[in-house]
Amino acid sequence: MIRFALRPLGRLLAHYLNQPVRHYHIPAATKEAQDIASVLRPGDVLLVEGNLRISAVIKYLTNSTWSHAALYVGNLLGGEHSSDPPVLIEADLEHGVVAVPLSHYRGLHTRICRPVGLTDADLQRVIGTAATRIGHTYDLKNVFDLVRYLFPITAIFVPMRWRRRMIALGSGEPSQAICSTLIAQAFQSVHYPILPGVEHKHGSPDCDDCDREILHIRHYSLFTPRDFDISPFFEIVKPGIVHGFDYRALQWDTPEKENGSSGFSMGN
Repeated sequence: MIRFALRPLGRLLAHYLNQPVRHYHIPAATKEAQDIASVLRPGDVLLVEGNLRISAVIKYLTNSTWSHAALYVGNLLGGEHSSDPPVLIEADLEHGVVAVPLSHYRGLHTRICRPVGLTDADLQRVIGTAATRIGHTYDLKNVFDLVRYLFPITAIFVPMRWRRRMIALGSGEPSQAICSTLIAQAFQSVHYPILPGVEHKHGSPDCDDCDREILHIRHYSLFTPRDFDISPFFEIVKPGIVHGFDYRALQWDTPEKENGSSGFSMGN
């Protein structure tokens, strides 16, 4: 009963947090959507810095540049004849799990994280797992957990070691999701690692001096967008250098000095 009564308030909070901030500075190195599209492959995770009110909260709690994550699936959702087809699956604060076009993040700072060595069969399962969740709602309990940290006097006293837990509190219901949880579940469906817990065990029945590395699956609710960036199992793909990069071809603004010479100055 209480949960039902809180739904309207949760939707209002979600709408407020999902609004862009007034002054968002776009990093100079940000690539346009067409540049990103030329290198994206199905299964890639697209991280977004974000320019929404909630973005600032998530970036603070995770001590990271990234506030949002979406799974690139290509034209597998239809719309191949559209000039702007839905190619990303994500969990949106207001609209739940949806498919959106790449243009949705035009002008925002992004990063491409690519799973290494994922088989075609497992890739299809990852995409299928995410696709079956389209239409699920966003976990509004997570909204109430996050909104407490909009108040500066509270945020100041959140120790770093507790911040990850602050965005991993949600209800845990299978019909609800947050962005990184949705993608973590999809990769865990094929046991693809993101940031597993690692346990080192010494010795084995056949080798007393051998060390074994045992991986432990972390609960999907504990993952954040930042984890795909720092994971040793995801490759960082940068559109500006994938198709070749020659620093000598860059055009630098080097105004002439008063004495007629040009170039960079090394010292006084």
